[in-house]
Amino acid sequence: MTTTQSFNMVLFGGTGDLVMRKLLPALYQAHRSGSLGPGRILCLGRRDFSQDDYHGQVSAKAREFLPKADWSDATWAEFANRIHYVRIDAENADDYPALKEAVNAESAEVTVYYLSTSPSLFTGICQNLAAQGMNGDNVRVVLEKPLGHDLQSSNDINQSVGKYFQERQIYRIDHYLGKESVQNLMALRFGNALFDPLWRREWISDVQITIAEEVGIEKRGGFYDHTGALRDMVQNHLLQMLCFVAMEPPFNLDSDAIRDEKLKVLRALVPYTNEDVLTKTVRGQYKAGASRGQPVVGYLQEEGVPADSTTETFVALRCEIANWRWAGVPFFLRTGKRMADRLAEIVINFRDVPHQIFPAPGGISSPNKLVIRLQPEEHMKLYFLAKAPGDNMRLQQVHLDLDFAASFSIRRAEAYERLLLDTIRGNLSLFVRQDELEQAWKWVEPIMNVWAQDGSSPKPYTAGTWGPAASSALLSRDGLSWHEEA
Repeated sequence: MTTTQSFNMVLFGGTGDLVMRKLLPALYQAHRSGSLGPGRILCLGRRDFSQDDYHGQVSAKAREFLPKADWSDATWAEFANRIHYVRIDAENADDYPALKEAVNAESAEVTVYYLSTSPSLFTGICQNLAAQGMNGDNVRVVLEKPLGHDLQSSNDINQSVGKYFQERQIYRIDHYLGKESVQNLMALRFGNALFDPLWRREWISDVQITIAEEVGIEKRGGFYDHTGALRDMVQNHLLQMLCFVAMEPPFNLDSDAIRDEKLKVLRALVPYTNEDVLTKTVRGQYKAGASRGQPVVGYLQEEGVPADSTTETFVALRCEIANWRWAGVPFFLRTGKRMADRLAEIVINFRDVPHQIFPAPGGISSPNKLVIRLQPEEHMKLYFLAKAPGDNMRLQQVHLDLDFAASFSIRRAEAYERLLLDTIRGNLSLFVRQDELEQAWKWVEPIMNVWAQDGSSPKPYTAGTWGPAASSALLSRDGLSWHEEA
């Protein structure tokens, strides 16, 4: 669907990594596909760049991060005509009249302010925009994570931004929600009669959600050591994915109808007691090992990381949802740096048949499972048992495979591309509402507090593996194991 509104896309932090690596390439793809309507892109930064200097930097970065097949010199030159660099110090109120003049240089139906900056600047930026009357009804503001480091700091940011912008104008972005596979999860559940009767405690034994990264902290030691995997990944990405798995059908596709159902899931998550944190959570920290056949250092040897750091680079959790659909079904969440493979997936393990009349393949029971892979490729696999060829009744696990790239000939929008277009269109469905964010922090905070008071170090795991042994033990207590097919 093409964006028809004329727009200004104003990118604070215009010389930063996110703008260069993700946002401008995403907007280029939207322009290239014809989805991006008439509009300008204003990139803001403190450096004294000429337009040619800035365009040169952006072009070099875009070539690096865009697929070669998608690059066209002519298309890029056309797209670059939309990009205007504006020198501004986001913390200096005196620079905002000039920004206002730049934004108003051409009329637009919608103006989007994307705050690709430290969250510590959000309040000041919003205050300065409001002081210049740049927060009218046709304005949207996009907030990048992390929104705070705990419940109080998150609430402080939201309340301060809320002084200047209404909730319907605030777009809290979680790029995982822009992935086609997450949206296809809704289509799978609510657009087909096949799965809904099975999508409940009577037929599902457990749910596993994994986001694994091969990379380490990539020279972000100063930032990461004050954040950790729980804040960086669990509080937002993993809990949002859990909500899409567990939510009830919304009555329609309106933004608040969807977000109301996600909020119900977050409220139904069973809170952790101090004892639960010690028995149902695992935190780890990678040590030296190998990644893709190359030796890599441990977390404590990374640049900017204190030698005695107890920051976790791995988290595994066992949690439950206290409602009629899911009571008693364990949900296992897992994320980590320097793991064996790069993947994001949701695994739905179904219960075994009540009485098995066939010999188990390899002596091991293989119940049905649905694997929804979000990255690196996007597909869904439904695993079941079928008779293997031969003269005896021997079963073998096989799967039906829905490969999105093979099934659909049209190009699929990347996550940031989809979300940026949604900000222009005014579609809040895939953005996080304030009460969702607050409830997620309420659930995560007891884990943070107990870990801080515990005094023990994270469990070590070798880089290039699937995490500490305690992560496997977390599932083995329920007679389960992680799905780890590459």
